[in-house]
Amino acid sequence: MFEFDQYLGFLAFLFIITMGFWLMIFLVAIVPYWIGGSLAENFKERKEQKRREKEAARKLQ
Repeated sequence: MFEFDQYLGFLAFLFIITMGFWLMIFLVAIVPYWIGGSLAENFKERKEQKRREKEAARKLQ
């Protein structure tokens, strides 16, 4: 049947494949969501700052 070394090699292979699968899921699903949220937050902050600048300019006139 199998020797102990082959069994350990098979377990190492399964472990590496499983790690790669979950890393792929993380990179495909979570990282774009993270980047998109960051970009949306930056856009909102810039929009709010422009609104505040306009209000300050109106108060000066």
